[in-house]
Amino acid sequence: MPQHTHAHTRRCPACDGFPTVAITTGARHRDGSRVTIRVTCPACKGTGHATPAPVLTRAGK
Repeated sequence: MPQHTHAHTRRCPACDGFPTVAITTGARHRDGSRVTIRVTCPACKGTGHATPAPVLTRAGK
């Protein structure tokens, strides 16, 4: 059964809705687990949603 998408939510185009990710550095801890760092999307500041573009107004004549 197909999933319905919600038209009112806008995903961030930079992270596609995955605002925080864990990236492995390639190193390992003493117990054998991997060393990871958490990175948040700089475009949406970790919210996962795109902010609407500001409306430009024309001033003058």
